[in-house]
Amino acid sequence: MCWQDELLGSGGCGGCISEELLSHLRGLDQYQLERFKLGLQSPQVLAQNSPKIPWANVKAADPRDLLCLMKQHFPERQVWEGTLRIFEDMNLTPLCEGLRAQMNEMPQGPQDPSQEEPDIPEEPSGAFHRGTYRERMKAKFLAMWNAIPWPKDHIYLRNVTEQEHKELRCLLYPKRMGAQPQTIVLHGVAGVGKTTLAMKVMMHWAEGLLFQQTFLYVFYTSCHQVQNMEDTTLAGLLSRDWPDSQAPIEHFMSHPERLLFVIDGFEDMTVSSDEDDSQPCTDWYQQLPAARILIHLLKKKIVPEATLLITTRDCPSEDLKKLLLNPWFILIPGFTEEDQEEYFFRYFRDRNEAKKILRWIRKNEALSHSCSAPLVCWTVSSCLKWQMARRPSFQLSIQTTTSLYAYFFSSLFESAEVGWSKQSWSEQWKALCSLAADGMWSSNFTFAKEDMEHRHLQPPLIDCLFRLNILRKVSDCEDCMTFTHQSFQVFLGAMFYVLRGKEGAISGLSKHQELRVLLNDAFVDTNSYWHQMALFSFGLLNRDLARQVEDTLHCKMSPRVMDEFLRWAEALSTSDVVSCSLELLPFFQCVYETQEETFVKQILSHLLEADLEIGDLQLQVTSFCLKHCQRLSKLRLSVRCLIPQMESTCDWETPGTRLVNSKIHQWQDVCSVFHNGNVRELDLSNSKLNATSMKKLCYELRNPRCKLQKLTCKSITPVRVLKELVLVLHGNNWLTHLNLSSNNLGVALSMMLFRTLRHSACNLKYLWLESCGLTSVACHGLFLELSKNSSLCFLSLGDNDLSDIKVKNFQKSFDVSKCALRELSLERCNLSAASSEEISVILTSTQRTVRLCLGFNQLQDDGVRWLCASLSQSDCVLERLVLCFCQLGAPSCRHLSDALLQNRSLTHLTLKKNHLGDEGVRLLCEALSCPDCRLQSLNLSQCSFTVGGCQELAGALQHNRHMKVLDIGRNCVQDDGVKRLCEVLKWSSCTLNTLGLEKCNLTSACCQHLSSVLGSSKSLENLNLLGNDLGPEGVNMLWKSLQKSTCKLQKLG
Repeated sequence: MCWQDELLGSGGCGGCISEELLSHLRGLDQYQLERFKLGLQSPQVLAQNSPKIPWANVKAADPRDLLCLMKQHFPERQVWEGTLRIFEDMNLTPLCEGLRAQMNEMPQGPQDPSQEEPDIPEEPSGAFHRGTYRERMKAKFLAMWNAIPWPKDHIYLRNVTEQEHKELRCLLYPKRMGAQPQTIVLHGVAGVGKTTLAMKVMMHWAEGLLFQQTFLYVFYTSCHQVQNMEDTTLAGLLSRDWPDSQAPIEHFMSHPERLLFVIDGFEDMTVSSDEDDSQPCTDWYQQLPAARILIHLLKKKIVPEATLLITTRDCPSEDLKKLLLNPWFILIPGFTEEDQEEYFFRYFRDRNEAKKILRWIRKNEALSHSCSAPLVCWTVSSCLKWQMARRPSFQLSIQTTTSLYAYFFSSLFESAEVGWSKQSWSEQWKALCSLAADGMWSSNFTFAKEDMEHRHLQPPLIDCLFRLNILRKVSDCEDCMTFTHQSFQVFLGAMFYVLRGKEGAISGLSKHQELRVLLNDAFVDTNSYWHQMALFSFGLLNRDLARQVEDTLHCKMSPRVMDEFLRWAEALSTSDVVSCSLELLPFFQCVYETQEETFVKQILSHLLEADLEIGDLQLQVTSFCLKHCQRLSKLRLSVRCLIPQMESTCDWETPGTRLVNSKIHQWQDVCSVFHNGNVRELDLSNSKLNATSMKKLCYELRNPRCKLQKLTCKSITPVRVLKELVLVLHGNNWLTHLNLSSNNLGVALSMMLFRTLRHSACNLKYLWLESCGLTSVACHGLFLELSKNSSLCFLSLGDNDLSDIKVKNFQKSFDVSKCALRELSLERCNLSAASSEEISVILTSTQRTVRLCLGFNQLQDDGVRWLCASLSQSDCVLERLVLCFCQLGAPSCRHLSDALLQNRSLTHLTLKKNHLGDEGVRLLCEALSCPDCRLQSLNLSQCSFTVGGCQELAGALQHNRHMKVLDIGRNCVQDDGVKRLCEVLKWSSCTLNTLGLEKCNLTSACCQHLSSVLGSSKSLENLNLLGNDLGPEGVNMLWKSLQKSTCKLQKLG
């Protein structure tokens, strides 16, 4: 059994002591931090034989990462001592004095988790009390352990061994070295052994095997029991296990640091919303509700020196995280795959049979996760064993999780000695399933005798459930019972919704209404039990399985429940809120569980988009569902499973060949989704594919029935499989969009793909080749092919190093008349001012290019001068130019202004993130003020201008009749600048319909002017005011203007 540790609340590298050290490191300036890092590499500074931290790790570390590195390589004390030596070497005297003072106050605790602290001498009376308590705890927990009703043929893998002692010791000492956390949380799904571990900690301490020197006393508290207790004191809570309730409280109080509180089952606690407002409790004798005392323990408001060991189901809740101080979370995963194999081997006494079962389980993601619980392994084993013995034609491959559980319950109750009529059985099953469902809704997994009586459950059935290990008694609650494993309750709760009847499990809703809420929550909630309940609900829709359950359990299934599921799916398809947050893979798992192909086609007919990650566990489910998605139009697949290279042709079939062949057939089913002719978009980004699987996919994509238009293949591994796309580009004239970004194509592969552009069947219109490692040589070849292509109108070459591109070199062989390129993006291509002369040639040589993006290149003012020379020519047809973050200044605005006065085509200009200043804006406005300037959209966000620049823009707008969009966000234009703009916006001749003022240091003072504009402007439809502190008064003024009938605004941000 492996445990996964995770520290929350302290950045992953320690508790409050680490935070003190971190504050010292954060107090260093950049130069001092660099000296400190160099000191860590010095053998003279660190202790002898200390391990050296790799410089590559140290160099890039910030103070928190640096502290984490130190703690990974050195014991806690040595971290402090090493830090002190380096500070002394740096002559940081005040810091050294503070460090020494803190080190003197540090506890001299154990540095090695395998070594316990030396014992503290006890008075004879203390030793007597301790011995008495240990004997009582030993007897109590042995009785609790023996009372657990394990099934007779259940295999118990864990024995009391030295290895187990080591594992238990690691629970309380999770860190390899240094100070140990004082709050440890064990979390995991139901049945993986959290309570068992907590009980063993208690038992081994009581037996004198573990933690004798560390903890004088260990106290065990059940949260479920505390919830039902009357008001008490902490002293009273600890005295329950003492004769006559006379616990030596004063003895406890004298050594609080040597107390361990084991708090089991936090999920049973109810934390009130006003918990933060409650008065802190520090008095051991203060009378409070028992649950409130436990909360104060968790918050370290009382006995803060004590150690806490907490167990909780699933991921720790937000309620728990808010309560705890520097907790260390340990995931208890339960049975590993090796444990599962060992369990099945011992149960079936056949290693090959065990491996066969394990291979089958690994294909079923839901069941594979459930088998981390030992009792689920027993359920699976016993069910399979019964079926193998009774059914000669039994096939493991067609089993589902639901069919296993259904057969499990059916087999158990075949021999149930309860002489009831079918009607009585039906009523009792309905009552039992209603109880289980009610518990699921209220997160209640423990039921009192009154709950059973309220549901009219008869004693003969309850006794039978105990005998069959479906129910068991709760050890710490008299007359309380729980399901032996939570999956039993989940299955019966799901069964409630497919049984006949209209009344729901909880008051106020009908069964059909509850079912819809359940299904909605199951696929948007991370709660694994809701998903499992939905899984069983779908699985019970299988007609053969439903008949079997009816016949063996004498219950009546609803004949129209399948229609309810279909109506839910139809309603879901029209609900944007639910459908957008729907987890599709869990939904597919549920649909697969039905194994009813007609129903599957119907329920998946509403699915138009799918986003899936396919690993080995998901391939079977995904392939089954995708082949039935007849209306799917948009599909994203991230393939992570290994598809075999070729199908086995052996004369005899082995488990290995069956697995190979099944995977190949499943991949074929996935690819078959393109035959329906509806899929228009496919995204394979971040997929790992071999040549065979990629070739199979490409053959399907060139199928005449495939009408795919958009294909995205970003970050494909290995990149060489992309050569198979040639099949698609030659054979599918529907394909118009191809994105190959984030693949290092290399020269050979890129040229192979580029040559397909000349093919007459290639109809690509949009091509993305961003971050593809392309060189100027490859781009030369690409442009030559474009001269033979009459379809490609958009090309993005962003994030490729084209610093040495020579457009003039291939201009002669570039047939302008055939090139259809209209939009070209060269963003972040390492272009410089010198490159601009080459790029400017494109503006006049290609008569169709209307959009050019050169953002994030260091063009500077000289580069813009070359571009503007081409823009000024009469044969330039460019309409949109993007120059964001190009290190431009005011001189660039002079060149642009001159070009705008001569150019009649440019309508959109983006200059954001350039240091233009007020002077640059003034120069631009010389052109904007001219009535002949055709510019319609101008983006000047984050261009470092102020009120003065804003006033220049306002003046230009007075004379401009073409400007529609103006973005001046993230400039310090302030209220005065907006006031001047508003004066112009109110003019009837102003045509501006979109204004961006995000983060412009505006206050409520400008809202009166804006409100006036909103009420009078005939053109303004979009206004962005995000990131400004307008205050309630300003917002209220705007709100009043929005309500006026004269307001034309459609969007306010």
